[in-house]
Amino acid sequence: MKPSLLLYIHGFNSSPLSHKANVMKEYCQTERPDIKLVTPRLPCFPQQAAQHLLDIVNQYKDDYTIGLVGSSLGGYMSMWLNAQFGFKAVVVNPAVKPYELLADYLGEQENPYTNERYLLEAKHIEELKALDTPILKTPSDFWLLQQTEDEVLDYKQAVGHFSGAKQNVEQGGDHSFVDFERYPAQIIEFLQL
Repeated sequence: MKPSLLLYIHGFNSSPLSHKANVMKEYCQTERPDIKLVTPRLPCFPQQAAQHLLDIVNQYKDDYTIGLVGSSLGGYMSMWLNAQFGFKAVVVNPAVKPYELLADYLGEQENPYTNERYLLEAKHIEELKALDTPILKTPSDFWLLQQTEDEVLDYKQAVGHFSGAKQNVEQGGDHSFVDFERYPAQIIEFLQL
């Protein structure tokens, strides 16, 4: 049996230092040190981020069983990777149509974790559209963790997109997904790692 690898994919203007990434890291270190955890710092631009994720997957896919956790834009990238490789994924307050949302963010950006400054342009929105997964081939590959008071994304988009998938839709919360600490063990179990 192959060893397990958990690929945590952060969201827009986030980083491997995010709270949810750290929760998964601490859980794996204390409870499942056999799991290799990879939390890449993704490039700011969609095409570069997608290529970075492909490079990681191609490095490990022959030797490891890979499971995904994707937060926000990372959930969108998880859908894209699932469409290509069939990896199981837990998506947390995922962006379903980020190309619509991020059209309002064109211009200069600064990542609050890394202080990296960059220019988000219309071509980057097109790069996002190219990664779209309008239909999930195997909804049972996914577990949606969603909170209804997400101030960034319309939670109903995710609930509709992931119909047929396992879902935990919690009243309240916010985009960061309040009390994520409740879930690491269940996430690892769902991903069969």
